[in-house]
Amino acid sequence: MKMLHFVLIGVVLTLISVVGIIANPDLNTHENKIRVAYFPNISHAVPIVGIEKGFFSNQIGNNTVIEPLLFDSGPQVIESIFAGSVDIAYVGPGPAINGFLKSEQRNVKILSGSASGGVSFIVHPDSKIESVADFEGKRIAAPQIGNTQDISLRTYLSDNGLKPAEKGGSVIVLNTASSDIYILFAKGDIDAAWVPEPTATILVQQLGGIRLFNEKELWPEDKFASVVLIAREEYVNEHPEIIQKWLEAHQQTVTWIN
Repeated sequence: MKMLHFVLIGVVLTLISVVGIIANPDLNTHENKIRVAYFPNISHAVPIVGIEKGFFSNQIGNNTVIEPLLFDSGPQVIESIFAGSVDIAYVGPGPAINGFLKSEQRNVKILSGSASGGVSFIVHPDSKIESVADFEGKRIAAPQIGNTQDISLRTYLSDNGLKPAEKGGSVIVLNTASSDIYILFAKGDIDAAWVPEPTATILVQQLGGIRLFNEKELWPEDKFASVVLIAREEYVNEHPEIIQKWLEAHQQTVTWIN
């Protein structure tokens, strides 16, 4: 059974003609390379597989260098886009939307969907959590504050009449890296975690965690975008042909995975 179902959500990019831009393939600048940010986890299979199998390099050609950049949180990616050090990125919808709003709708462009699902709520075997009614006083971990799983966790708390401790509530939300979540879970220092794959399955298989629910169960028709492809708008405007070729390779990769 597939752990994730990869889908295309439909490209929303409108390509813009650029006249008079001549790229010198001998110059090692951002004009003849594309800096791609993604995470080293299964939810980001499209960039991982696409780069490894050569789908992107074959489509883009030899005159443009692909520079992979590994990150472990969406907010860090958004800050790098704002700083101009990342051209396109695969991130969760939470950071993508936040980045779009923070840039006053000018610097972040959402190009396509990339993955659906692959996020679960895992409880520690000693936590005595059987439902949301048991959340009060519990320590629940999620990746960096503002990332997609953190937003989902806080929304779920709010929908069930709960608040995190920093907002005067009774649920202690701990934001930390996935590797640290593993350590905290192993030591029994947290009661549960809202995490993506493969961390969710690792907590279950290696540490005896219990999958209380898969996040997709909370969405209509069990479908939600867990990863989207975004780009720095300036790069999109300056290099529409590269973006178009990247999107074509993106679709080829999704088809191959499915």
